[in-house]
Amino acid sequence: MARKKTKKFRGSMTHGRGKKAGRGAGLRGGRGNAGLNKHRYMHMVKYMPDHFLGKHGFKRPLSILKDDTCINVGQLEEKFPDMKSINLDKEGFDKLLGGGKLNSNYNVKVKKASEKALEKIKENGGEVTLLK
Repeated sequence: MARKKTKKFRGSMTHGRGKKAGRGAGLRGGRGNAGLNKHRYMHMVKYMPDHFLGKHGFKRPLSILKDDTCINVGQLEEKFPDMKSINLDKEGFDKLLGGGKLNSNYNVKVKKASEKALEKIKENGGEVTLLK
């Protein structure tokens, strides 16, 4: 009758498996993400830079934020075909921008306007009144 391997390795501590290999995930340094803050720290820094990030900065309150509703000079003829004097504030626009071409003269009332928009309307004989 042959003797069992266990009997052969009695007293050897590792039973022929090297230093720690017989205990769970011993030679691998732990399972999964074990040791990311200890012996696998450089691996985490290099390959998982966002792993331990917390919250950064802050979010501005929505009551403070306000986006201007803009319209380009070139869109005035499409949106208001028969009107020569337009109150953009009442139409729901906050700012007049200078994109597009303008063929007729307009008298425009608006809260804000870009320099280019002012130039284009004045070139065509129109007028811009800035509201407060």
